[in-house]
Amino acid sequence: MRPALSVNNIVKYFHEPETIQVLKEISFAVQPGEFLALVGKSGSGKSTLLYLLSTMDTDYEGTIDINGTRLTGLKQNELARFRNEHIGFVFQFHYLLPEFSVLDNVMLPALKLGKLSPEQIRTKALELLYKLDIKGHENKKASRISGGQQQRVAIARALINDPAIIMGDEPTGNLDSKNTKVVFDIFRQLARESGQTIVAVTHDDEFAANCDRVIEMVDGKILAG
Repeated sequence: MRPALSVNNIVKYFHEPETIQVLKEISFAVQPGEFLALVGKSGSGKSTLLYLLSTMDTDYEGTIDINGTRLTGLKQNELARFRNEHIGFVFQFHYLLPEFSVLDNVMLPALKLGKLSPEQIRTKALELLYKLDIKGHENKKASRISGGQQQRVAIARALINDPAIIMGDEPTGNLDSKNTKVVFDIFRQLARESGQTIVAVTHDDEFAANCDRVIEMVDGKILAG
């Protein structure tokens, strides 16, 4: 089976204020439907690695492949389109547009991609919102729903284009324990029932312990995983 994500000998330097190596020959693969946690202390390199995997930073040595496509070396406009079509993002802060409705927030990435008609996108967005238990809130402004609901809307938005992989950067870092469990259970269900691949950076030991696999980073290297 082709990996959903393949990382080979990634090396990354920061050059300001002085040159320092932050990632040291990182290699691993993630299989389709796998739920992976990236853990490590602050400064271990996990967030820098996620930034590279998400194609936001292209200044590195080594190669990154997602869904069989080599992303290393692609132009910025090619990466932007690939990102929108194949990668879903869920951050610690939901980054919803507060003055837009819940439904409009979820529809935006698919409208930008332009593969489906607006009516098809609306139907799909509603299905995702209902699946994530946001029924009845779809026409409210995103600023008018609770933090836990906002994070579920962010997950629906991440799923709208059927991405090959979801990348989470502390996706439960801003939530209480009840909503943390809700979001974790959504991810677990997506991986097990829908075959969704998930890579999440987390400081939450319990969250990580319940994932399929944990990769621990120390000083820019993979310690375990």
